[in-house]
Amino acid sequence: MDMIDEKIVELLQENARIAIKEIAAQVFLSSPAVTARIERLESKGIIKGYHATVDSVNLGYKIKAFVNLDLEPVQKEEFYPFIESVENVIECNCVTGEYSMLIEVEFLDTKELDDFINNLQKFGKTSTQIVFSTPVEHRGLPVHSGFDA
Repeated sequence: MDMIDEKIVELLQENARIAIKEIAAQVFLSSPAVTARIERLESKGIIKGYHATVDSVNLGYKIKAFVNLDLEPVQKEEFYPFIESVENVIECNCVTGEYSMLIEVEFLDTKELDDFINNLQKFGKTSTQIVFSTPVEHRGLPVHSGFDA
């Protein structure tokens, strides 16, 4: 990955709907050259997809929370399909520390969150933090020179 690829990735992270023509102008290449670079970045798995960022509060999701779960390794086979099936789970991470899973969720209200936690507790002990505010939203990653992809 060279500096042009890095700039392309940065631009796409800022706005996945940016026109190829606009990217080409910013990196001083032709549109077909930019398209070829993007296709190569996609085939290498550096660019995994394109997504719209939605405002969950405007969709009615008033409760955002992080739920820690103490899951025994032998339960993963049953747990993974369960957690993937819950549409309100934004992300689930296997982590180090006192708890083995960190789950980000969004719900319409605390009753829905409570129901989810009750179902989750069949897998182990939980600890929940409800989010008051998010000063830094999900954002793109810095792209560093010298990365060999």
